[in-house]
Amino acid sequence: MLEIRWHSRAGQGAVTGAKGLADVISTTGKHVQAFAFYGSAKRGAAMTAYNRVDDKVIMNHEKYMKPDYVFVIDPALAITTDITINHKDSTKYIITTHMSTEELIKAQPKLEGKDVYTVDCITIANETIGRAIPNTPMLGAFMKVSQMYDIEFFKESMKRVLGKLPQKI
Repeated sequence: MLEIRWHSRAGQGAVTGAKGLADVISTTGKHVQAFAFYGSAKRGAAMTAYNRVDDKVIMNHEKYMKPDYVFVIDPALAITTDITINHKDSTKYIITTHMSTEELIKAQPKLEGKDVYTVDCITIANETIGRAIPNTPMLGAFMKVSQMYDIEFFKESMKRVLGKLPQKI
């Protein structure tokens, strides 16, 4: 089973991203889950979202997991939150930041020796849609890192999921 944990702030699109990813993957015949944990959070509060993907029915409905991927949408959370909690040795981290991977690891020593990818999803989102909602650039980075699906298939599927701005994907 593939497990993904998203670290974000409410309003940055992690829940929409997790649900969008689940929507796209479900069209391939796989079983998926997308859910979030945020209580009564207001916009800007730290929150987590989750995905599970498997070839068979997923019976596990717990929020606790040992993720294969950790997505960090808000750059500050990579420093202020323990994003490595319950990780596997093979966990891959895709982190939104303007810093290089080396600078980020220096700022967050727990990432030392881990498989870390950095991408400035906020700048990409601002330049593309004019808003700091970096979920779609994060999913693009995930497709590149994971090689799970062909990027063109993913782009076309996301156009359907995000219907309002398909020309921006």
